[in-house]
Amino acid sequence: MADKRHRKKKKKGLAIPIIVFIIPLILLICVGAFAASGYLQKVMKFRAQAQTLVNESSKDTFVPSQTGGIYDSKGKIISDIASDKIATYISYDSIPEEFTKAMVSTEDSNFYKHHGVDYGAILRAAIAYVTKNGKITQGGSTITMQLAKNIFLNSSQTLDRKIEEAFIAHDLEKKYSKDEIMEFYLNNIYFNNGLYGVKAACKGYFSCDLDDLDLSQIAFLCAIPNSPTYYDPVTNISHTLERRNLILKNMLKKKFISQDEYMKAATEDITLKRHNMTSDSAGKHNYVDTFAYHCAALALMEKEGFEFKYDFSSDTARKEYQKKYDEAYQACQTKIYSGKYKLYTSIDMDIQNKLQYEIDMELATFLGMDSQGDYKLQGAGVCIDNSTGFVTAAVGGRTNPNFTGYTFNRAYQSYRQPGSSIKPLNVYTPIFEEGKYTPSSYIRDEEIEDGPKNATNRYYGNVSIRRAVEMSLNTVAWKLYDELGPATGLSYLKKMHFSQIVDADDTLATSIGGFTYGVTPVEMTSGFATLENHGIYREPTCITRIVDYLGNTVYQADEEETRVYQADAADTMTDVLKGVINNYNGTGYGLALRNMPSAGKTGTTDDSKDGWFIGYTSYYTTGVWVGCDQPEEIEGLHGSTYPGKIWHNFMNEIHEDLDRKELDTNSAGTDYDEDYEE
Repeated sequence: MADKRHRKKKKKGLAIPIIVFIIPLILLICVGAFAASGYLQKVMKFRAQAQTLVNESSKDTFVPSQTGGIYDSKGKIISDIASDKIATYISYDSIPEEFTKAMVSTEDSNFYKHHGVDYGAILRAAIAYVTKNGKITQGGSTITMQLAKNIFLNSSQTLDRKIEEAFIAHDLEKKYSKDEIMEFYLNNIYFNNGLYGVKAACKGYFSCDLDDLDLSQIAFLCAIPNSPTYYDPVTNISHTLERRNLILKNMLKKKFISQDEYMKAATEDITLKRHNMTSDSAGKHNYVDTFAYHCAALALMEKEGFEFKYDFSSDTARKEYQKKYDEAYQACQTKIYSGKYKLYTSIDMDIQNKLQYEIDMELATFLGMDSQGDYKLQGAGVCIDNSTGFVTAAVGGRTNPNFTGYTFNRAYQSYRQPGSSIKPLNVYTPIFEEGKYTPSSYIRDEEIEDGPKNATNRYYGNVSIRRAVEMSLNTVAWKLYDELGPATGLSYLKKMHFSQIVDADDTLATSIGGFTYGVTPVEMTSGFATLENHGIYREPTCITRIVDYLGNTVYQADEEETRVYQADAADTMTDVLKGVINNYNGTGYGLALRNMPSAGKTGTTDDSKDGWFIGYTSYYTTGVWVGCDQPEEIEGLHGSTYPGKIWHNFMNEIHEDLDRKELDTNSAGTDYDEDYEE
């Protein structure tokens, strides 16, 4: 590392009146005669607000002194948000200069020349505002504007927000030096997986100190913040490496590095070492913390007017949406990690710990490790309280003593093939809703040319739908889905906010769980909770309330309900699913609870790479997944084995002291069938 960093003096100039009038002037050209409409007065108000915000700011604004926290369903604190971030804050003098060079070369090449605002970007934003019906579609924010947005503003994509951002950035550069602004920026940008700031990212991905990083690793880390989800090195390392090489190329063009340094860094293999992260206390409640942060970010996005979408007209529209989503998500998570919010959750730590215990115990004999030092065979589980619709437990993996920090949370981050567990949601309940079929309707179970085989490689002739569900016959689901239409079946999943349903999924293969990207345990569990709730969907979240450091409630959960299935169809499905675990030929036979009526469905993918069991009582819905992060065949893995046993043991535990309560299927029909016919 260089002994002394080259620092450019901050240039003075551009008196306040210039910025006050140049932005309105640009808008005047693009919008025309807005001064007469009163917009100039609005701009002046933004100007005054920016002055107040910056004048009242101090270094503590960027290094939070107030402490936030995560609280469980009983109001007891689970984790201290601010402590970890304060512990990882680092001064500019301690940050390798390659970080600054990498960020300047790619994010803001004129950082040392401008005074916080790129007027060309403002002009493009104003033009876009006019041509895109009042929506901001242009980027180009300077590093200072990004800092202003992350610390002071919400994530909304509006012209007003862009103007506020510009005014705040201008005033920040009047009050703070370039080195201070870069210090604030590098300590507050989001590197995904719960990591904020360069020191946390270094520890989180490479388990080392900042001075131990080489040029390639620094450029690799600097690739992530541009789009933390797309460039997530845990799930999309090829994307991260691609942007690393772009950053290195830009550094070469700016003559920050030599040709030899570029070649060596661009060809270097990157190996993540993700254990021994951050502080001693980090990861104590790893999966609760990360899920709570995730849900809180979504809650703030909703509060700030972000429009969530699950259906798109084209891949281009999906990509544009994803970019906006990532930006808004990052901005809201930054606010949460500032340490100034108290997050009140529905998490019951007793239930959480029991689910964690059952996953750990059932998979305890599988000791093989992956290249990251984590267990190769993994499990995840989610439990929803049916009386409220809130998540009461979310386990994202096995307990690993080698990991002391935030790790991959498979409960909501892992998209996997659901196998036959998807059939009740996109095939059978929609078919019941159409009214043409009932559980006692007979379908011919037979081999289908170019179609799926049954798991047993046997075919049973005329079989009732009830029996087909219990035995998880693929051919029957395929036939009914063909009649229903894949687009119709998928529409139900989209209504329940399954987020990775794409055009390529409009195929018969999704009738038996063959998706392009897959589904998460949270999504599957909330889907089955919708069945228990008589067809009414509730967003699966654990956030009940968010309070700022002044004690103001900035978000109060108001669980909106959406009818996805008609009550009679959902209740009929519940009645059928009881047979999966109660009848001798059911794929989940033997998993019935001791003294509590229940219903559920198994799911097993080809070559036993994924196993699922999702089931429910009147009290709780729980979904369990077992598999490897890099899918591979696991001997003996079926929905009824490891996932089913975890579900069975856990559900018996949490229902032990509850009164017996029948599943409410009053809206369902009462048609029962005899055994299948040969």
